[in-house]
Amino acid sequence: MTQLTGKELTAINEQLEAEKVVIAKYRMYANNVQDTELKTRFEAIASRHCQHYDKLYSLLG
Repeated sequence: MTQLTGKELTAINEQLEAEKVVIAKYRMYANNVQDTELKTRFEAIASRHCQHYDKLYSLLG
């Protein structure tokens, strides 16, 4: 595997933090909405961002 530069590591870490924020927000939205369609959409969005997080995290090692 190619060694990541410091700049790349910083960018990945910043994006990981951003993904965590998005995941937390959409989980909170899903937990606080009454409409089942919106709840399902919010959960799907959170899940998609969890996948993004996992892919980015896998780049770290």
